[in-house]
Amino acid sequence: MLLGIFYAVAAGMAWGTAFVAPLMLPDSPALLLSLGRYVAFGLIALAAGWIERDALRQLSRADWLEASKLAAIGNLLYYLCLASAIQYAGAPLPTMIIGTLPVLIAITANLRNVERDGRLPWSRLLPPLSLILLGIACVNQSELNALRAAHGDIGRYLLGGVLACVAAACWTWYPLRNADWLRAHPDRQPRAWANAQGIVTLPMGLVGFALLALASPWLPSAYAAPLGHHPLAYLGVVAMLGIVTSWLGTLFWNEASPRLPTSLAGQLIVFETLAALGFAYLWRGDPPSLLTQAGIALLITGVVWAVRSHQKPATAT
Repeated sequence: MLLGIFYAVAAGMAWGTAFVAPLMLPDSPALLLSLGRYVAFGLIALAAGWIERDALRQLSRADWLEASKLAAIGNLLYYLCLASAIQYAGAPLPTMIIGTLPVLIAITANLRNVERDGRLPWSRLLPPLSLILLGIACVNQSELNALRAAHGDIGRYLLGGVLACVAAACWTWYPLRNADWLRAHPDRQPRAWANAQGIVTLPMGLVGFALLALASPWLPSAYAAPLGHHPLAYLGVVAMLGIVTSWLGTLFWNEASPRLPTSLAGQLIVFETLAALGFAYLWRGDPPSLLTQAGIALLITGVVWAVRSHQKPATAT
């Protein structure tokens, strides 16, 4: 269980880099960021898949179809919505909505995985979740205050909120579905499964770039160049997203999933929010406010409490 917690935290930190990428390339369309990220991920996974080729041969057609679904929704669609949300609304609102994922996943898992994980009584689950939710609210209230002071566009802000909600829905579904497959196939290697998801994103990304190239005469000027207006910066950010965010993040998460109850793994995704905030403040060069620091403390306290709750036996079904 401790090893699973370590892998889940490492995955959260890797995924946290996804939040700073749209801030590093504010003029690059979110669609280009999402496609570039998963083409890079696919190339890395293709190379790594050669090492895991024996394990990949064991996957059936149904397994590859499942990997395609996970990649399309949990990778491409999720990041397209998240990057768009950050560019439309800035970091505060998307971070707030994505930061609720530990609560959404834990509640969903506690309702649907009773036979597998046992039912954790709500009297033990709600207090740490409440602390996590309160911590996220503190962190994002601080960010929202700064946004209001800047008199941002309300229409773009609301659109960013809607896109962030879609991203949250994608990533409430993804870890539950992914954990279902891993637990149903204990003889399969998590590394090979991560590479399979990466491999299927490669043709998806290439087809996406081909369609953009065909439609370029009718698209805004930001799509004029296949690598954007800053190709070297774009390639560097895409490489970071492909190697760290996608490949290592998926690899770490697939190592964590079979070792942890799904509801606990869902709560540990809170470290993605913490990492995203840390990277964002480093990029800005500003220290977090006292309200943000208080929120971080509440988040960590809630996670520690949740870990201790899951170390006690769950109620048998």
